[in-house]
Amino acid sequence: MNLFEKEALVSQKAAELENASPEDILRYAVETFPNMTFACSFGAEDVVLVDMLQKISPKTDIFYLDTDFHFKETYETRDRLEQRYGMKFVQVKPALTPEEQAARHGEELWKSDPNACCNIRKVAPLTQILSKYDAWITGIRRDQAPTRANAKKVEYDTKFGLIKFNPIASWTSEQVWEYIRANDVIYNPLHDNYFPSIGCEYCTRQVMPGEDPRAGRWAGSDKTECGLHK
Repeated sequence: MNLFEKEALVSQKAAELENASPEDILRYAVETFPNMTFACSFGAEDVVLVDMLQKISPKTDIFYLDTDFHFKETYETRDRLEQRYGMKFVQVKPALTPEEQAARHGEELWKSDPNACCNIRKVAPLTQILSKYDAWITGIRRDQAPTRANAKKVEYDTKFGLIKFNPIASWTSEQVWEYIRANDVIYNPLHDNYFPSIGCEYCTRQVMPGEDPRAGRWAGSDKTECGLHK
């Protein structure tokens, strides 16, 4: 089957699942692709999917990209989730330590070349881990950013060459938080302190009322995505 045929089949399935619940999409995903994984960043959307997956398919691998630059609260959220569900997240690390990166590319690469920093600490490790799977799940939503507005519930990810599921693509932020409250889901406390979107500590700032929710990511630059999602 060539790429065009794969994309056509995936588009058909995306249309079929457009109005399905996230839980039904996850069930279809794990039943159809046993060798699949979920990429978790410990943001509000992702902890919702952690909770759903633990109820539907607790043995499905869930990994996180440990950039070494996460907020303390993000690591604490990871630990609390592991304790709650009795599971372990798969840790995926960059090839370079922070010290090696500084020696090779200069201090504070995230300031001088944020794309290069993201490529080293996120994109390259993601490429490596995804090469082991046939499909992956993400927590992206269409209203998060213009670059995500056309996200389908099921896509063929040409960047990584596998099937991609976005079960809550059509959800609003309000729906995410309704689920968190209704199911008592553990979440990153930074969300309560004007951090609607949480990335690495050096590249994320608070977002004040009235600002775009992702205005705190790579503030002061024209960068809007880390490169994980095309």
